[in-house]
Amino acid sequence: MDEHAVLTIAGIGALAIACQWFAWWVKLPAILFLLLAGILTGPVLGLLHPDALFGELLFPFVSLSVAIILFEGSLTLKFSEIAGLEQIVRRMVTSGLVVTWAVVALAAYLLLPFPPELALLFGAFIVVTGPTVIVPLLRTVRPTAHVANILRWEGIVIDPIGALLAVLVFEFIISGQGGAAFGHTLVSFARIVGVGVLFGVLSGQFMGLALRNHWLPEFLHNVAALALVFAVFALSNAVEAEAGLLTVTVMGIRLANMRDVSVEHILDFKESLSVALISTLFIILAARIDFAQLQALGWGALGILAVIQFLGRPLKIALATYGSSLRWQERALLAWIGPRGIVAAAVAALFSMKLQAAGYPEAELLVPLTFLVIIGTVVLQSATARLLARALGVAEPEPRGFLIVGANPVARVIAEALLKRGYESVLCDTTWANVSAARMHGLTTFYGSAVSEYADRRLDLIGLGRLLALSPQQELNVLAVHRYRREFGASQLFALRAGEAAMDSKLATPLPAGYVAFGDDVSYERLANALGMGAEIRETALTENFDFDAYYRRYYKKAIPLFAIDTRERLHILTAGHKVKPAPGWTLLSLVEPEEVEQQEPEGGTRPVNGDKSA
Repeated sequence: MDEHAVLTIAGIGALAIACQWFAWWVKLPAILFLLLAGILTGPVLGLLHPDALFGELLFPFVSLSVAIILFEGSLTLKFSEIAGLEQIVRRMVTSGLVVTWAVVALAAYLLLPFPPELALLFGAFIVVTGPTVIVPLLRTVRPTAHVANILRWEGIVIDPIGALLAVLVFEFIISGQGGAAFGHTLVSFARIVGVGVLFGVLSGQFMGLALRNHWLPEFLHNVAALALVFAVFALSNAVEAEAGLLTVTVMGIRLANMRDVSVEHILDFKESLSVALISTLFIILAARIDFAQLQALGWGALGILAVIQFLGRPLKIALATYGSSLRWQERALLAWIGPRGIVAAAVAALFSMKLQAAGYPEAELLVPLTFLVIIGTVVLQSATARLLARALGVAEPEPRGFLIVGANPVARVIAEALLKRGYESVLCDTTWANVSAARMHGLTTFYGSAVSEYADRRLDLIGLGRLLALSPQQELNVLAVHRYRREFGASQLFALRAGEAAMDSKLATPLPAGYVAFGDDVSYERLANALGMGAEIRETALTENFDFDAYYRRYYKKAIPLFAIDTRERLHILTAGHKVKPAPGWTLLSLVEPEEVEQQEPEGGTRPVNGDKSA
């Protein structure tokens, strides 16, 4: 039995990673495939039985996992990101929430065999959206910054509020309803909010001071934060039932907005942990679905889904954005995107069991109905939101641009060559002369260090998908590679060696393997010297008779291949070993020495690219 449990848990992990990978490959939210995997392994094939596997530990595991997910999400909530939009977010999680609750509860009462109290409970926990579904959807849709920030804030803040609302309705039901129950509910509300805010602020402040004053060694930061999340979550729930989710959310927001406190390393760890937990939870909870219960819901369940999508969400957004500066296109996209996630599923499963034990047999329908809403909203919105965003003109362009560290002569020449090919760049430099020269050539610049807190607040990365670190300071290039790993992904980071001395890792901070731009023997010093002697960036079209091997033999040590553009106009950065080998029909962009520039063009058709030759 023990071996079977170990194999099952290991299988869940492997299946979760497979679903995440496939979702990344097809560029759709992973929740779709995780839910499908859970349904297939659970009710369809009968391979996974979560209740038998985990027993009484199932819902403690779910609760702690949701706490970590909410804490990780709240660490990304900085007040500066919603400057001017605070009122919209506040309305969405207060009056907008009440509107959604009322609409959904009324629909559940009219369309399903629910008594009024169960309809109110279903409406309470279905108001949540959640980062588990919002964040993957935003990565696919890529809406404007205003829309993305509003949805992210709503998804994270509304989760504990929705869970709190569900707790209050549950307390009202269990207390027997009536005036006495209403008074009991108000007291419970005050206690939960008081405990959640107090414990959250204190724990966030304590963790922030520990990080700022270096009370802990760096290798303990991640595990200490995790232990503190578990501790305050459990303590809050012990003092006042169901206050833990609010506590960890407030803790994360407080920590994220403290001055002189860096949470990037904690966020990286928590993000990885959240992906693992989200994947596991969706498979486990989906495996508990009973098809017979889904059939018992009938057509009324689809009516509920339609009310949520086409009535509840638009009414909420209309109220929340009334009188705001948002364009109608942004409001329309906000009104369409509102998928439900893991918190709704977890709360539904918890209260369904409690209410069935309290004598409400209809409560067994809460779980399948909630999963139907989750699947319906995610599938519908995943399939249509990107198209709608493009049609409305509120989708950001494909991130084809480059963030270039340095605005020196080498960076300027390369940026101009990229711009001619339609690739925008933002050049970052702390030397005003370099920034000024770049602006004179029509290039977009950022005056400041690319790895500073100032850049974190002010540098706009919209439209940028790759990093090209071209500073003569190799330490800065290495820092930039590590700093932007999370924003761009490891495969989109490239850096230039500084000089001949930097070729020896004993004399300079080495670049991570796989990130060296243009080849191991290419350095900033070599490119700058070539430009000073009159070298130019030139385009060469490869043909069957003049392929890359022929080009290499012809220009051996006389040209430095920098970029290759394939037949689909996709740009590739050439690196050590040329992992991407240019083929006939491709175009090479190379820095060619002056004596080669003056010679007759080869069969491939070498053309100059206008660039800044100043050294």
